[in-house]
Amino acid sequence: MASRGEGGPRRPDPRLYLIAPAIADPGWLADRLAQALGAADVAAVLLPLPGDDERGRLDRARLLAPVIQTPGAAFLLEGPPEMVARAGADGAHFPGVDALRSAAATLQPDRIAGCGGLTARHDAMLAGEAGADYVLFGEPDRQGGRPSFAAVTERVAWWAELFEVPCVGYAASLAEVGLLARVGADFVAVGDCIFADARGPAAALAEAAQRLSLTETVE
Repeated sequence: MASRGEGGPRRPDPRLYLIAPAIADPGWLADRLAQALGAADVAAVLLPLPGDDERGRLDRARLLAPVIQTPGAAFLLEGPPEMVARAGADGAHFPGVDALRSAAATLQPDRIAGCGGLTARHDAMLAGEAGADYVLFGEPDRQGGRPSFAAVTERVAWWAELFEVPCVGYAASLAEVGLLARVGADFVAVGDCIFADARGPAAALAEAAQRLSLTETVE
């Protein structure tokens, strides 16, 4: 895993990474994704695929692929890597280093393999060594638990200073977006704070895009 070191190239400006809600109704989700992606630049959309019906999950992914990719976002699945090519996705996101290791070779180099569920610095370094195309810090676990925001910003800042592999910082609220960008996140992930916003996903994502350039200090 390459280290940035001093005097390395300047990182590109941060971009948004949108996490779709785990909704089984593809029509509802297609409408809201279209609204959001029409309002702001988004680098990637991560699509969870709830349920046990493989055919139904694949059909949902195929229906949503053009909604995500036509505006220019990468389409990532939170699901089995073998479904990626069948769904026309650009890659997959894995919840931990072991899952990444077992599946990355089936995707790379043509498709993206990202990794989250990284609770320690050591786990993140292992993910980088295993070939992760990005690492994600701060996302909620399956029970909704999440590290403190101070811990998330500390982890993002540490990674951004030392490693070339891009890092994604998860923002639980719109207020966190600018702070994560300031400490060095290459991408800021937003999800519930976009789709639960009473103004609608377009207005919420447009605000998130504006906040990427905020210069607030971390308290």
